[in-house]
Amino acid sequence: MAKRSSRGDSSSKSRKSAKIEDLEGDVEVGTGERLTSNQGVPINDDHNSLKAGDRGPTLLEDFLLREKITHFDHERIPERVVHARGSGAHGYFELSESLSDYSRAAFLQEPGKRTPVFVRFSTVAGSRGSSDLARDVRGFAIKFYTEEGNFDLVGNNMPVFFIQDAMKFPDLIHAVKPEPHNEIPQAASAHDTFWDFISLTPESAHMIMWVMSDRAIPRSLRMMEGFGVHTFRLVNADGKSHFVKWHLKPALGLKSVLWDEALRISGADPDFHRRDLWEAIETGNFPEWEVGIQIVPEEDERKFDFDLLDPTKIIPEELVPVTPIGKLVLDRNPDNFFAEVEQVAFHIGHVVPGIDFTNDPLLQGRLFSYTDTQLIRLGGPNFHEIPINRPIAPLHNNQRDGVMRQMINRGRTAYDPNTLADGAPRQATAAEGGFTSYPERIAAAKVRARSPSFTDHFTQAAMFFHSQSEIEQRHIVNALRFELGKCESEAVRTRMVYVLSQIDDGLANDVATGLGLKVPKKIDGPLNANVGADTDPRRLQPKKFTGTPHDSPPLSIVRSAKPGMETAKVAILVADGFEAADVQALRQAIESAGGMAKIVAPHGGTVASAEGDALPVDFSLPTVASVLFDAVCVAGGENTVAVLGADNRAVEFVEEAFKHCKAIAAVGTGVEFLNGTRVQKGIEGGDPAVVTGSEGAAKKVAKGFVEQASQHRNWDRELQTLPNG
Repeated sequence: MAKRSSRGDSSSKSRKSAKIEDLEGDVEVGTGERLTSNQGVPINDDHNSLKAGDRGPTLLEDFLLREKITHFDHERIPERVVHARGSGAHGYFELSESLSDYSRAAFLQEPGKRTPVFVRFSTVAGSRGSSDLARDVRGFAIKFYTEEGNFDLVGNNMPVFFIQDAMKFPDLIHAVKPEPHNEIPQAASAHDTFWDFISLTPESAHMIMWVMSDRAIPRSLRMMEGFGVHTFRLVNADGKSHFVKWHLKPALGLKSVLWDEALRISGADPDFHRRDLWEAIETGNFPEWEVGIQIVPEEDERKFDFDLLDPTKIIPEELVPVTPIGKLVLDRNPDNFFAEVEQVAFHIGHVVPGIDFTNDPLLQGRLFSYTDTQLIRLGGPNFHEIPINRPIAPLHNNQRDGVMRQMINRGRTAYDPNTLADGAPRQATAAEGGFTSYPERIAAAKVRARSPSFTDHFTQAAMFFHSQSEIEQRHIVNALRFELGKCESEAVRTRMVYVLSQIDDGLANDVATGLGLKVPKKIDGPLNANVGADTDPRRLQPKKFTGTPHDSPPLSIVRSAKPGMETAKVAILVADGFEAADVQALRQAIESAGGMAKIVAPHGGTVASAEGDALPVDFSLPTVASVLFDAVCVAGGENTVAVLGADNRAVEFVEEAFKHCKAIAAVGTGVEFLNGTRVQKGIEGGDPAVVTGSEGAAKKVAKGFVEQASQHRNWDRELQTLPNG
C-alpha cells in the first residue's frame, strides 16, 4: 500500500497541522514488507496468542489476536451508545521532552517532533440531538497518527470513573440512560434509575463528587482538562516498565458555567460548545493543552494507600507531580462532520510499541468492548480503512474481504506461513519495531473477585470535596439537591444521603436539609451490593471516612484558577445615540487583553452614534442572551437610559449577568441605566466586579473592567447575595 504523506508549513499562529491526506493508492504492492496490524503496528509474533504462562489461559488484552479473529469472523458480509454527541478537530502533538528513558514509542523520542492528531470531544449520556450543556462527563479522545501505527488515548475530562470492573458498565449505562418505560429524561442523570444504581454502588462515590461539581458543566471544550483515566505502562528499549497516567491541562485554564446558565444556554444555543470550538479554530485562536504524565516506577506500585489499578482513584499531584512532555494544538476544523467526527473510531487497544496495558479491570474490559462497538456501529471489520481512521503507517497483513473493503490485495496468498509469496508479509523482529507485550509475571488462581485494595470507596471522595473552595462545595450540594430532588423514590433519596454521610457529615446534612430528609444512621440491607454473591464478605458496609482529608488544590477550579480573559466573549450593550468614544475605549481594552468584543443592540443592522456614525450590530437582543457571554459592558449615550431602560430584554440581560457573578461595566448614562436594575445593589455595595465611571472616564473604566473580567467570576457576589439552594 502506498504510504500517506503528512504536510504542513512552519508559520506560528497560522501554522496548520500535518494534514491527513487521502491515500495515494489503495493497491497493495511488493512482497518484502513487514507484517502489521490494521493500525500499522509491526507484528512480532503472528503464531502465538498472549497467555498467562505458556500453558495458561489466553488473555483478553491480546489486541492482535482479537483484531485478527474478529476480522475473520466478519469477512462475510448505527449512533454511538455512549458519547453520541460529539465535536472534533485536527491538530498536532509536539513533544518537548524526550521519553526515551521510559518508552520506545517513536513519537516520544525527539523533542520538537510533531505527530498529527484528531481529537473528539463528547458528552456521554445523551443522544446526538441532546444539548452540549448537559451535566455530564465529557469524552476527550485523541488519535495520534504515528509512523508506527495509530495510538488512541481514549479519555475523559475527569480522571476517575464510576465503576471498577467492566462487568458493570452495561448496568451503569442502562441506569443513566432514559428510563425504558417512557424514554425520559434525555441526557440527564436526575432520575431514579441512575441514583438507585449509584446508591447501591459505593465505589462510585469519588466519581459522583466530580460529576456533581462544576467540572461537569465546562465553559468551553477548550477550557477543560483531559485524563487517560487508567494507569497505563510505558516500556523502554531495554524492556523496563513504568506506570503512567496521562494529563492534558488547557492553556486557557479551567472554567465552568453555573447550572442556571447551563439551563439557559441549552435553550439559547444547544450547540454552544460545538460552535465555540469551531469558531475558535476558524478565527485562529487555536485550542491548546499542555500534555503531561505522572510516572511511577514499577517497584513503587504498592507504595500508596490506594491501588494504582483502581480506576476510581487518582494519584494526587502532591504525591507524584505531573511532568510536562509537550503540547496538543487543534488548528483545523473537519471538512465534513459526518465523514470525520462521526466515523472516527477510537479504541483503547490501539497502541504502539512502547505503550502497553495494565491489569486495571475496567481497562481490560474496554479492550474488548471498543472493537465490538466499532464493528456494529461502522458495519464491519474494515473501519480502519475509512479515511479519518487510516494510519499513516503502511498496512501489510493477511486480513481480507468484509463489508466496505477498500484495499485491493494482489496475489494468491492470504495466510502465514507460506512459500508461494516467499513468506511475505513476514513478522517483524523486536529490533525492527515489532510489538512485544510486556512480560508481566502472573501466578494466580482464576477467580471472579476484586482485590481487597479496591475496597476504600470514600477517602478520595472526601479528598475531592474538601479540596474545593466554599463556593464549589455549595455548587456540589445544590447539584445533589437538584438531582436527588428529581427522584420519585424516597428510599433511593434516603439511601443516597446515607452514602454521602460516609464521605462527609456536613455534606450529607446540607443535602438532606434541601430534600426535607434526615440523615439515617444506618440502612437496611448491604450498601455494597455491587460485588460477589451473598457470602462475599465485601458485601459488608464499606468503612466510613473518618480521618483528616488530604488537601489537593489542583482538584479545585477556583483554587487553581488562571487569571486572564483570552478569547473571552464580551457584550457591549448599546442603543442609538451611544458615545463612540466609550465603545472604542472598551473594545480596545477588551481586545488588547485577548478578548472578543461583540456589539449587542435592541435591533439588528447598525446603530448610530451620537455623532451619526453607523456601527454594525453583532447580535440583537431578541436573538441572544447574556449567558452566551463572559462579561457585559454598557456604553453611555444620550439615548441609553430611555431606550435600554424601557426594554425588558436589556434589563434582563444585565441582571442575568449580575446574577451569574460576571464582570459588568458602565460609562456615563450607562450607569444610570444600571441604577434602574438590580445591578444597583452591586454598585451601592462596592462590588469590585461592577466597574462604573462618569462621562469621559471610559478608559479608566475599561482598564478596571478588564482586571475584573480576567478573574472570570466574582464568587463573593453569590456567597453574599444568594441563599444556599
